[in-house]
Amino acid sequence: MKKILVTGADGFIGSHLTETLVRQGYDVRAFVLYNSFNSWGWLDHAPKDIRAGLDVFAGDIRDPHGVRAAMQGCDAVLHLAALIAIPYSYHSPDTYIDTNVKGTLNVLQAARELGVGRVVHTSTSEVYGTARFVPITEDHPLQGQSPYSASKIGADQLAYSFFASFGVPVVIARPFNTYGPRQSARAVIATVIGQIASGARKLKLGAVHPTRDFNYIADTVSAFIAALKSERGAGEVINFGSNYEISIGDTVKLIAEVMGVEVEIETEQARLRPEKSEVERLWADNARAKSLLDWSPAYAGRDGLKRGLAETAAWFSDPVNLAGYKNDRYNI
Repeated sequence: MKKILVTGADGFIGSHLTETLVRQGYDVRAFVLYNSFNSWGWLDHAPKDIRAGLDVFAGDIRDPHGVRAAMQGCDAVLHLAALIAIPYSYHSPDTYIDTNVKGTLNVLQAARELGVGRVVHTSTSEVYGTARFVPITEDHPLQGQSPYSASKIGADQLAYSFFASFGVPVVIARPFNTYGPRQSARAVIATVIGQIASGARKLKLGAVHPTRDFNYIADTVSAFIAALKSERGAGEVINFGSNYEISIGDTVKLIAEVMGVEVEIETEQARLRPEKSEVERLWADNARAKSLLDWSPAYAGRDGLKRGLAETAAWFSDPVNLAGYKNDRYNI
């Protein structure tokens, strides 16, 4: 694979993935959301040599003509462009259908027409809903407990249908909860670290009893690249997870330990999901990623999580980085 298109390259995971691909010698076309500021999102903060090596395409994933133009001459596409905030999906579900479902259709149609050799479509662990059994394998039932997760289920099924119907070589990558530097404050680890780094010791949070399988950004990036490079996995759903379960409450305690502070938790009503929408338990079985992609997380288990949290806290605690966040406000 010589020329790689990364959609959503301006976002949290996409920017880290794009930088790593460039460092590994790939020719990368970074699809970023068009805006009049000519901002490339997080790629604006990339080292100068990385930015110099990028082919940047500003467009909108909802526009089929722009997507096809961006994909011209590419050997593979890593499709990460999406709306991902669950609370905002309660507010504006229509935008999630346009972006996540129609945007994915645009990518698949273009890949089919242009004969792209590899498509890695990004799913999410949220499509499983509250775990019916653990660890969660790729055969777990799908449960759309939020408009966001419902839109991603639709996108995933479209991706598989293009493999089954037209032979488009699609891998459905299903990351569990990724965290790390640059993450939006709408995510729990980022908001906890951001509040502490801003001086707060009484933290405003939503539910702390649900469990999650957290994955450090470096592991998620390496999993995407493994999916790109492997000759296996077409037509498959593949979990990217650490195979380690921890509650949000215990994660807060671990963050406080890493940052050397004592904290209290104050439940804020606005941060609570509707009762039936809350995903109570997520815990990934990552055996398929190991067998098909020869991928294993480097930040696994409690020790790995603690290392990842320390690296994340160090980044957020830098005043330059912290200044980019509004940690006194709830970010949906």
